Amino acid sequence: MKDAIRSNSTLCTSEYTALKRVVVAPPTYMRIESIMNQTQKQFKNENIDQKLAMHQHTGLTDTLRDYHIEVIELPVTPKLNEQVFTRDIGFTIGSELFVATMKEPLRKSETHPLMNWCEQQSIPYHELTSGTIEGGDVIVDDYTIWVGESGRTSIEAIEELRERLPSFEIHPIQLEENILHLDCAFNPISDQAALIYPPAFTPRDFTRLQERFDFITVTDEEYFTLGPNVLSIGDGTIISLKQNERLNHLMEERGFNVIGIDFSEIIKSGGSFRCCTLPIYRA
Repeated sequence: MKDAIRSNSTLCTSEYTALKRVVVAPPTYMRIESIMNQTQKQFKNENIDQKLAMHQHTGLTDTLRDYHIEVIELPVTPKLNEQVFTRDIGFTIGSELFVATMKEPLRKSETHPLMNWCEQQSIPYHELTSGTIEGGDVIVDDYTIWVGESGRTSIEAIEELRERLPSFEIHPIQLEENILHLDCAFNPISDQAALIYPPAFTPRDFTRLQERFDFITVTDEEYFTLGPNVLSIGDGTIISLKQNERLNHLMEERGFNVIGIDFSEIIKSGGSFRCCTLPIYRA
């Protein structure tokens, strides 16, 4: 038992309730090897300073521990250079943990350390058998689940998820072609507010989301630095890129406590704070 939570318990009913347990993977072997998104294209020649990336990632995990969040670090291997982005390899909906079906061949083996850890901890998990689905496309909003239909997540997997979770409302969101995952452009930070990058969505889906949330809109520049990809850890506290001063100020004006962290080296590969954290338990 830790903080009255059983070690094999899983729970996630939103993106913003108090984070208690999270899975990460250090960027020990992080590098841009083959271009898999628009951000990597910009930084291919510069590539990743692994020492700096490790320092920035440690800044994140130290902050999580300062807030009494249990941080589980998966083992990393040299061939899995995108392993830092643990949000993609799974997602927790209600009390169910799903292991993702990765689209990119380079990333398919990233799920194995997660499954091994689950088996060691006697944590049950599910795998979908149709199409592909990645956790960056899955947004939990109580009994409503918004799922990005993207280049990484197929409608076949979304339909199977709907069949597996009959008590939830599964809403596909069609993303524009250049948008990697839903959480790169949309992220609820409370039961009322969400960060959004409007050009990522069709008019129909933008209206659907607007009917549910009060938006804080990110600019093109903030989108490029993955402004929507913040991590809410509970009680209105949000971890955000410190360089996004305008966006952070807007959140603070709404009453949020924003912790600014420099994550600029990791962002070069196309992911930020949400991408690098897989919540297992939120209370």
